[in-house]
Order: sequence, then structure tokens, then C-alpha cells
Amino acid sequence: MDDEALIDRAREAVEAAYAPYSEYRVGAAVLTADGTVFTGCNVEFANFTNTFHAEEVAIGTAIRAGHREFDAVAVSSERRDGVTPCGMCRQTLAEFCDADFRVFCDEGDGIAEYRLGELLPEAISAETIE
Repeated sequence: MDDEALIDRAREAVEAAYAPYSEYRVGAAVLTADGTVFTGCNVEFANFTNTFHAEEVAIGTAIRAGHREFDAVAVSSERRDGVTPCGMCRQTLAEFCDADFRVFCDEGDGIAEYRLGELLPEAISAETIE
């Protein structure tokens, strides 16, 4: 799957977002190593600390389905403003993905591409805990 098709899936996921407090709707699509795509959207709660982020919903759904290897993630917002995964989501991705993992961000008129290692240098890992 190419980056544009993955961004399209993230854009579709935006539509399901529940963001009554921030009014900032986000969707994500994660591509597994076998080519399966799982999507997620943000789900806000009044206290904000329990809010689910789109990337975490997508990867959590993939993990629940038995996937542990991932090739890329695409992130989009209703504003298509180039949103990148937050620090917490970056760390979640780092649990399963290496520094070369591709991160595509929807800029509306284009797609920004990053590597997870650029976005999260010195990630906490099993090796750093030991």
C-alpha cells in the first residue's frame, strides 16, 4: 500500500472521531507487515487524561488481532495540518517498531514523511530498561 492510500484510510477514520472538547478530530491507519490496515480515531473524555489517541486505537486493534510487526502509520486530522503522533503515541509505536518505521502525516496538499527515530530519538525500550 502506498502512502497516499494509507493517508486516505486515516482520513476516513477522522470521520468516526469523538472530540467534543477539543474539536480536534484525528484518524490514524497502521499498516502491518502482511499488508493489513487497521484504523483508529481519537475518543475524548471530559477529564482528558483518559482520552484515546487515534494511533493507539489503531495499533491496539492490530495487536488484539495478533499483529506485532508494522511497516507504517499515517495520521490525519480534520484540519489536515500535518499533525504528527504525540510523544506518548511515538513511544507506543517504538514498542513494536524500529527507528526506520515510516510515519506519514497529512498536510492537505501533500504528505510529510518521517522515520520514527527522527520523531523519537533515544526511545525507551526493553534494552534501556535492562
